[in-house]
Amino acid sequence: MTDTVIRDLSRLATARAFLFDLDGVLTPTVVVHMRAWSRLFSSYLASRGVDDYTDDDYYLHIDGKPRFDGVLSLLASRGLSLPDGAPADEPGDATAWALGNRKNAEFATELAENGVAPYPGSLDFLTAAIDAGYQVAVVSSSRNAVAVLEAAGIRDRFEIIVDGLVAATEGLPGKPAPDTYTRAAELLGLTPAECVVVEDAHSGVQAGRDGDFGLVVGVDRGVGAQELLDSGADIVVEDLDELIPALR
Repeated sequence: MTDTVIRDLSRLATARAFLFDLDGVLTPTVVVHMRAWSRLFSSYLASRGVDDYTDDDYYLHIDGKPRFDGVLSLLASRGLSLPDGAPADEPGDATAWALGNRKNAEFATELAENGVAPYPGSLDFLTAAIDAGYQVAVVSSSRNAVAVLEAAGIRDRFEIIVDGLVAATEGLPGKPAPDTYTRAAELLGLTPAECVVVEDAHSGVQAGRDGDFGLVVGVDRGVGAQELLDSGADIVVEDLDELIPALR
């Protein structure tokens, strides 16, 4: 007879680390990303004579994925395609990489103009977790993770950051594959079972589920609690400070 694995708040007391997604979990950069994607695709799709871009497109086709994969998914949703191109392509619309790099330029402009601050509840939870002796890491599909963490004033909290740049350098597939989360656990010297994945996106929750992590916490920032549970979250909260009483 095999032991039943308990996947509820009690797991937090025995976990050793929290692996945080960035956008939508620690910082509301999802708003910055959404505006950047909208600026990119609103004009692009209009020029192609297909259905307009909406915020639903972000959640359905882009949220949580590496930028290039998000471009391909959104284009496919409209029956469009582009040559892949290469990561070094100049921002434009001749290739999928060029379109993705154009989005990155839009994001940098949004971040510079408006900045970003961490969610208060997430900051309280992060502080409490570190004070309680947990290790922490950021696992983000974004190639701008360090810039966002610096803008939010929390870069110094994280020695381990596995972002889109690290994934590209090490050849790691992005979410929903679990590899970037697994890599963060390795860099902390831990097994996935010892780590809690904290995510707000379908693809990230799926990565935590498929990587057999100790617990997958979904943060409902608009996707919907039931949707996150259906994607593989063990528990769902509206804000991370709800979890502070469960820390060891």
